[in-house]
Amino acid sequence: MTATKMQTAATVVGALFLVVGILGFIPGITSDYDTMKFAGHESEAKLLGIFQVSILHNIVHLLFGVAGLALARAWSTARAYLIGGGVIYALLWLYGLFIDKHHDANFIPLNTADDWLHFVLAVAMIGLGVLLSREARDLGRTGRDSGRHTGH
Repeated sequence: MTATKMQTAATVVGALFLVVGILGFIPGITSDYDTMKFAGHESEAKLLGIFQVSILHNIVHLLFGVAGLALARAWSTARAYLIGGGVIYALLWLYGLFIDKHHDANFIPLNTADDWLHFVLAVAMIGLGVLLSREARDLGRTGRDSGRHTGH
């Protein structure tokens, strides 16, 4: 069987998170790599010279990527990944807007560029999950079971 659009979207998003997590550990792609801390706002390392990262931040990206690839195996879990992940990123966006960037509460760490990227990710992931939900009706009309359809 072939993957649905929902499964493909979750696979692509998961793969992108894996790539970002890996790139966060590569000196040169991540500037000020020698200042990277496990966690906390003291980490001055920046992915692409823009997004503040730490070891924890990179690990979260890697785990989010693995989750995306695993959950992309079925339509329903791919949808849950996209919408649920989008909600998580919306909460991270709000968290980043309201915390003091120089306080211990900024343990991930986050900078303004991270905040707005989280907003874009939230909108994109929720949007994909909702828009591609129409696919379930189309799959139902063709006799394919959207809840158990796998492409991997």
